Amino acid sequence: MGFVTATATPSGAEKSTGQVAAFFAIAASGFRRYATYRQATFASAVTNTMFGFLKAYVLLAVAGAAAGGAGVVAGYDGAQLVLFVWVGQGMIGVVAFWGWTDLADRIRTGEVVADLLRPVPPVVSYLATDLGRAGHAMLTRFGLPILVGLLAFDLYAPRRLGTYPLFAVSVVLAVVTSFGCRYVVNAAAFWLLDIRGVQLAWLLVSGVLSGLYFPLRFLPGEVATALWLATPFPSLLQIPLDVLVERDPPAVSAAMVGLQAVWAVAMLGLAQLVQWRAERRLVIQGG
Repeated sequence: MGFVTATATPSGAEKSTGQVAAFFAIAASGFRRYATYRQATFASAVTNTMFGFLKAYVLLAVAGAAAGGAGVVAGYDGAQLVLFVWVGQGMIGVVAFWGWTDLADRIRTGEVVADLLRPVPPVVSYLATDLGRAGHAMLTRFGLPILVGLLAFDLYAPRRLGTYPLFAVSVVLAVVTSFGCRYVVNAAAFWLLDIRGVQLAWLLVSGVLSGLYFPLRFLPGEVATALWLATPFPSLLQIPLDVLVERDPPAVSAAMVGLQAVWAVAMLGLAQLVQWRAERRLVIQGG
């Protein structure tokens, strides 16, 4: 009598569970990787804190000079401005405007080919790693500037309970949007190899247009609206901070977070599109 050996095929649910487990495992590895850089993490937090004093005093001086010394500028009072500054300084490491060149380095050395052979797509794998990095930064770099700000200034305390979960969602969307932007910048190495010029342009533009240096509400209304609707940059920092300082009514804050979600999906989609085009280019070239 002959026997036929049947090979079990994973169901769709099992595949999905495995993919989710792999995603969280990669995120955990990203957390552990950045946890090894203790001195660099502490030095970055201290640097952000020092610059926080400079930015806080500059914005308070602007508010004091506005409207005949009323202390309110562009809809922010002094307490809201210093909260904007100190939470923004804490979010620098979480959102990560600069310093990530992993993909570009692997493209330059050719190691990116190994990424293409793995079961997890590169965009998903790098996103999971970046979320792990952001989680580590939230635990280590986010709190110190805010603590110092609390000791040195009277910070605005959010008064609406819904602000806190909405801010948390907004921070996650900011990280995802930033990752999508940084992935596209790094992926330019598929065509340019040396992307230092692209990275420098990203560094300058993202800092100015995200609200890192000053609230975008300081700009003329038409310019600020165009930036909100036509670029992802306000989604990186301005929107989360506006949500936290309660610059707008709850409905407007929720709408801004919805806009963030649109940009997060758009930038992930663009990152995936660029990755597909790059893979097609590699195949055409025989690489």
